[in-house]
Amino acid sequence: MFVAASTECWPQLELQEAIELLSDLEFTAIEIAIHESGKIKPSELLQDPDRAIQMLRHTHRLDISGYSVQIDPGPDHYDMFLSMCRIAKATKVVTLTVPSAELGTPFNEEVEHLQKLVELGESEGVRVSVKCQLGCLSEDPDTLMVLCNNVDGLGITLDPSVYVAGPAKNKSLDKILKFVCNVHLRDTRPDAFQVSVGQGEVDYGKLVTQLERDKYTRALTVHMSPLEDLDHRVELRKLRRLLETLV
Repeated sequence: MFVAASTECWPQLELQEAIELLSDLEFTAIEIAIHESGKIKPSELLQDPDRAIQMLRHTHRLDISGYSVQIDPGPDHYDMFLSMCRIAKATKVVTLTVPSAELGTPFNEEVEHLQKLVELGESEGVRVSVKCQLGCLSEDPDTLMVLCNNVDGLGITLDPSVYVAGPAKNKSLDKILKFVCNVHLRDTRPDAFQVSVGQGEVDYGKLVTQLERDKYTRALTVHMSPLEDLDHRVELRKLRRLLETLV
């Protein structure tokens, strides 16, 4: 296991600025968010894939642990996702995290969608991983397990905060750990999705032990939003140091 940080930790910054800040904070790996609602938009990135590959490779020697990809629904959705898989392959990235469908989405519809994404990913040697999210099908670990059992090859980007602050807080995660291929971390209380590191209920030591038991070897990705009353650099550094003592 190794410690990484998401560019979503600095959502207001351009990619190179975020990379420089994370490098200054002594992270050695990053997950790059490529979201239509963010600074790096898939619709813009894919207009020139060769230029996109060069830009994404310019990471100041930080390893890229994965991409988080959110593409708006539309007739070109799967073509765009395939292009992202090809960019991932060209930049030697194995894991692509994709969003989960909102609650109320028909289960079979989500299975068909994720099956298509996994097939496209596998054609380029990429592992597709669905993100744990509040208000989505993935907020329940039992539903996640059934999804993974129905979509061969699907991985999970585990976010323990969802199971501290969400309706599934009393459920065991043991049954889904074997599917985990990425992890997003911050500190959380039942009444607050993100709090100062050390003030929440995420048991990082227990989590790392559980992941080790299932032979997890990939990233522990710091995924924290800036909060007005906290020094964001201090918070990022605290969590990095804490995680590094555990791996």
